[in-house]
Amino acid sequence: MITNVKILDTKILSDNWYILRKITYQYTKKNGEAMTQTREAYDRGNGATILLYHPDQKTVILTRQFRLPTFINGNESGMLIEACAGLLDNENAEDCIKRETEEETGYKISKVRKIFEAYMSPGSVTEILHFFIAEYRNDMKVSEGGGAEDEEENIEVLEIPVDEAMAMIDSGEIKDGKTILLLQYIKLKGLV
Repeated sequence: MITNVKILDTKILSDNWYILRKITYQYTKKNGEAMTQTREAYDRGNGATILLYHPDQKTVILTRQFRLPTFINGNESGMLIEACAGLLDNENAEDCIKRETEEETGYKISKVRKIFEAYMSPGSVTEILHFFIAEYRNDMKVSEGGGAEDEEENIEVLEIPVDEAMAMIDSGEIKDGKTILLLQYIKLKGLV
C-alpha cells in the first residue's frame, strides 16, 4: 500500500495527438522505505463504451474499423471488431455515449444503463472507461452510422447473434478488451 506520493518532475514528451508525459515520482512504501521511479503516462482523456443488445432477437450491435496500434502489433488487417466507444471530451459519459452510438451505429437510443467504470491499461494510460449497456429495437435505427464524417472513422456496423459473438472471442476474431467485458456481462446477467 502506497502511503505517500510526491511528483518530483514532469516532462512532456509529445502533445501531437494526446499528451505523453515522463514523470519522476517518489513514494513511501508501507515499511517506510522511499522509492523514486520514472514512468511514462499517456493522457488521452476519459472515454465511454456501450453494448447494444436485442433481448428478443438475441443479437448485439458491434463495429469494425481499422486500428493502427493493432496493425503494428501483429493484426494483419488492422481491423478490429469492437463495441461502440468514444472519448468524453467535455461531455458527461452518458451524453457522450448516446451521441457516439448514433454517429457510429446509426441507432438513436434514449435509455442507457451504466454498469461500471474501469482503467483499461493502468500501467501506461490514464483513461477511465465508463461502460454502458442498452437495449435496441430495429425502429431505433435512424441512419447507416459509420462514424462522424469529419473524424474519417470509416466504421462498419455489425449485427451479430450474441452466441456467435461469444464464439468469436474463443476463435480470436474479437480481441478487444472492452468488448469482451461487455459481452461477458450481458451473458452472465442473462440479458440475452
